[in-house]
Amino acid sequence: MTDLERAKASLAGHTIALCKGEEVITSDLRGISPMLAFIKENKDLSGWSAADVIVGKAAALLFVYAGVKAVYAGVLSSEGARTLESYGVSYEYGTRAQNIVNRAGNDVCPMEKTVLCISDPAEAVRALERKLAELRAANR
Repeated sequence: MTDLERAKASLAGHTIALCKGEEVITSDLRGISPMLAFIKENKDLSGWSAADVIVGKAAALLFVYAGVKAVYAGVLSSEGARTLESYGVSYEYGTRAQNIVNRAGNDVCPMEKTVLCISDPAEAVRALERKLAELRAANR
């Protein structure tokens, strides 16, 4: 079984699963929160494979920044696919979508809007951290 197959199998009941060899990491946090947390913790994910429920451009840029080599997305946006392709990250998906929508289902996801004009993964990390902090502050 490949790392990507193991990640896909480990995704059941979680929002994200990452695998490298026999090591498996899962999270139940929503959205891009798990990847931002792994990045903030300086978790070395270089060469890992990831399975995520939803992957748009924001998540794709975080995977690239972290050095993830392969991604499975339950739902993959067109921009997410373009981003993974442009950085040479292999991917598979269950369903292809034009856009990733917000939780209310009435607009584009705010994280996707945040990275709309960003192609540099490091810049995306900074912008997404700011946006997530802004959204959390607004919900207090």
